[in-house]
Amino acid sequence: MVRVLLFGRLADQAGWRERRLEAGSLGQIRALLADEDPDLAEALAGPGVQVAVDQAIVRGDPALTGPCEVAFLPPMSGG
Repeated sequence: MVRVLLFGRLADQAGWRERRLEAGSLGQIRALLADEDPDLAEALAGPGVQVAVDQAIVRGDPALTGPCEVAFLPPMSGG
């Protein structure tokens, strides 16, 4: 089971901050979320959105083994 977290505007858009999904890869999580909410899927694929698996930034489509946490992080802005 994967704990999926959304932060900032991504959570606002989805209407939830945390869910649990059965998935074996980041690509499967994206596909499951896209089936439910195409607009959210587009936002998750947007520029500047980063993904962390167990609190480490990842790229590509890593395999997810055992229980883990996947967080989608919106672009940061600062001043």
